[in-house]
Amino acid sequence: MSKMLISEVRRVIEQVSRDRGIEKEILVKTLEEALRSAARKKFGTRVDIEAHYNEELGEIEVFLFKDVVEKVTEPELEVDIEEGRKLDPGCQVGDSLGTKMDATTFGRIAAQSAKQVIIQKMKDAERSVVYESYTNRKGEIINGIVQRIDKRDIIVNLGRTEGILPVGEQIPRETCRRGERIRAYILDVLEESRGPQVILSRSHPQFLVTLFKTEVPEISEGIVEIMAAAREPGGRAKIAVASNDSDIDPVGACVGMKGTRVQSVVHELKGEKIDIIPWHSDPAKFVCNALSPAEISRVVIDEVNRLMEVIVPDEYLSVAIGRRGQNVRLASRLTGWSIDVKSETDYSSAMQIGYDSLMGLPGVGSSTADALYEQGFYSIEELANASTEELLQIKGISEKKAQTLLESAREAIEMMDENDYKKNDKDISEEMAGQSSPEGAADDAKDPG
Repeated sequence: MSKMLISEVRRVIEQVSRDRGIEKEILVKTLEEALRSAARKKFGTRVDIEAHYNEELGEIEVFLFKDVVEKVTEPELEVDIEEGRKLDPGCQVGDSLGTKMDATTFGRIAAQSAKQVIIQKMKDAERSVVYESYTNRKGEIINGIVQRIDKRDIIVNLGRTEGILPVGEQIPRETCRRGERIRAYILDVLEESRGPQVILSRSHPQFLVTLFKTEVPEISEGIVEIMAAAREPGGRAKIAVASNDSDIDPVGACVGMKGTRVQSVVHELKGEKIDIIPWHSDPAKFVCNALSPAEISRVVIDEVNRLMEVIVPDEYLSVAIGRRGQNVRLASRLTGWSIDVKSETDYSSAMQIGYDSLMGLPGVGSSTADALYEQGFYSIEELANASTEELLQIKGISEKKAQTLLESAREAIEMMDENDYKKNDKDISEEMAGQSSPEGAADDAKDPG
């Protein structure tokens, strides 16, 4: 192989490695495999072929190995001892001798096969490199250019590959035009036969979180942390922030001077309103913060069902719930608690009804009802679900009285259920009777529609 050809092989390997970002070792293995494939096309699949890259010469050397035997029966696989000793005087029967082959003897078909192997391996290697480079960037924000819109999905040119922004990951009512620059969150990277597919999102809560990380230095430095985030893309979002430095106000850091930092995020999200609230380790206080700007009168916590009943002044009911329930819905997602918002009037009315139901039980006077009330038994339903052990914790209630109270409450519940059943049965019977009566039939005849 001439010096020019040697330098050409080395130059191609180095250039492709540099331009495509493919490691030299991968390219060398690809060339070795291509030449092995070409040799087998020429000499058959049974032959023992090895190919190695000579770093000093910059050449792929191909060797054909044959077994040394007394008498040759398969010329393509064997060489006799006399011929073998011409190549290696010290060889013995049973040895394997390798002879260097001239790659130009492989022929046009073999060369074409080698070319196809090289092209395919180069594509596979390039896909692998692209996949690895993007899969390591999951969770980052990336810039791209809108290339086209395919069945409402937006195809984005990311440079080395394409990304897809599915319709479900887009901000509702947001429009994008071809050639427009776009920022999105790398949600996932899929390895597919035609190449890596980068799944993008602009509606994911982490897109909002990552935008704040780029706008607020205190977040990227770890001084301020976004503890939770919830979004209704295009409408409203809430983030809960905390600081590990008592001198740093986490909410103020995210808002920025004259609101510049939060406004940059709002602008990127096409006007989506963002509530920045202080996180709190106390779930009740955290829920109260999440429902701001509504004022909270009291909170009743049901830890078993992870439910909070939040009571607000009547004038703050609509504020706490928000338009179409958006505020309480986002607060629930942000905190991880189910939230039931009630006005003080409704809560007082419900509590009075429950208190009256306790007073209606046999042997329950105001002192017993007050004692039950103080222990969190606000109605006969809650009393019926209690245990004897729980009631024994209440001052003035003996084991016998506890059992009597439980029996009375459960009988009252059964009676209420039976009355409801009878009422529903009566309503159904009256409705059916009305439909089958002569008057009903006559009415139907008059108005068949």
